Amino acid sequence: MLSSLMLGSQALGQAETILFPFDVTFETGDAWSHEGRKYRLFGVQSCIRGTAYRSPEGQEGDCGLRSLASLASLFSTGTVGCQPVGTAKDEATFVVCAANIDDATVDVGTALISSGAAFAATLPSGAPVSAAYAVAELAAKDSRRGLWEGSFEHPADVLSGGQ
Repeated sequence: MLSSLMLGSQALGQAETILFPFDVTFETGDAWSHEGRKYRLFGVQSCIRGTAYRSPEGQEGDCGLRSLASLASLFSTGTVGCQPVGTAKDEATFVVCAANIDDATVDVGTALISSGAAFAATLPSGAPVSAAYAVAELAAKDSRRGLWEGSFEHPADVLSGGQ
């Protein structure tokens, strides 16, 4: 079994970069589908669709749709290139992506999290999947950027049942 896991990891490591044009179908602020396949940003958790976001002025809206709009905005800047890194339980392909923004190549996950549009995904233990993404989330929270400007229920709390 270990050898089949290693072979699978090697195959993913050698996979070609997948280029996504702007015409993907966004499902959440961290997942989309293209040509019949579902993709999810590795280590990123968007706000949950259907949960409330309240702006500092008191206006309420769907927190998940705010995250989705931010992901769609990044994709609208040009072609996004992604490297497959694994497969989720629902058969979605986990990817790490880069986009060219203002003549700089940026990690899509870092851009979303540091702007306050998404969060660092956590393991069931509560530990972050990516330490770099956890640092980006803390910086966005401390600076009150994006969603941190208002109030919302953190997706880690929603997914864990509020524990």
